[in-house]
Amino acid sequence: MSAKKRIRTAFGLVAVGALAFGLAGCSNDDSSDSGDAGGSSSDDLVTVGFVAVGPEGGWRQANEQNIQDTFTEDAGFELKYAPAANLDQKSQIDSFTSFVDEGVDVILLSATEASGWEDSLKRAQEAEIPVVLLDRGIEPEDTSLYVTRIAPDNVEVAKAVGEWAAAEFPDGGNYIVLEGPAGVGVVNERNTGFEEGLGDSSLVNVASQTANWSTEEGKSVTETLLKSNNNDIQFIFAQNDEMGLGAAQAVEEAGLTVGTDVKIATIDGTKNAIQALADGQLSFVHEYNPLFGETAIEVVEKALAGDKVDSYIIVPSEAFDSAEAAQAVLADRKY
Repeated sequence: MSAKKRIRTAFGLVAVGALAFGLAGCSNDDSSDSGDAGGSSSDDLVTVGFVAVGPEGGWRQANEQNIQDTFTEDAGFELKYAPAANLDQKSQIDSFTSFVDEGVDVILLSATEASGWEDSLKRAQEAEIPVVLLDRGIEPEDTSLYVTRIAPDNVEVAKAVGEWAAAEFPDGGNYIVLEGPAGVGVVNERNTGFEEGLGDSSLVNVASQTANWSTEEGKSVTETLLKSNNNDIQFIFAQNDEMGLGAAQAVEEAGLTVGTDVKIATIDGTKNAIQALADGQLSFVHEYNPLFGETAIEVVEKALAGDKVDSYIIVPSEAFDSAEAAQAVLADRKY
């Protein structure tokens, strides 16, 4: 029996409540027997099915590339990358089902939608395949169906944006929110956190509208909302960088100045947004750190070994509230 099959058997026993037992030395012994210059053979690799979102903007590209760069053969993994077709959940469920049928050792799931995963997760559990959520959570949050969720805390990140906005506008003002697609858990989390951060601020929400994470839609939606409100908008909260960058274009084309007439806050912290903050085209950017591949590897190894893992692992993220703060990190920005 190969090392990875012994590890999966251990996970199955733990999943049904048996006592965890030590597996120390399994993978080390097998790998040390290999004389291949290129590393372990495919039979020794842990197979990982990555049910991914796919093209969705700079943050997603950085996150999924980081996972692919981390789960390599040199690290002992065979990663099977399955991006969604046009952000379609059905294509993700199909990929998930295929990975279960194939008998991969673990599944990484970045869900396009929060609901609709219970049957798939139960099927993986019956097949003794651990599932790790990357970035987005699911509803309902039945933590018995997955190992953990690895992500920055959307609520806390957005709360920091709300607190900043409340402090920036002590006398109130009108604001709009550019949201991600309806049905995505991150949208609700960021709305919840932002409203918590605003507290009893006298800022007035005149509109909240989806712009689908897109720069182009961020611009067009902002243009429409500025016109319908006679440019009487003092603050824009964009739930991701791309929409915020589009909003900045619309503000300038309306003859307004970002930072003076309208302040714009975004979430994600991609290099383009950090550069825009440094250039005065954005007012506040909160990072939503996408680089957690190493953490995911640690979780996968612990889960397969039957070790206890916290149900939510929060990835630390930074806030940038000035051009100077943005300039200080630009040179080393990795995404």
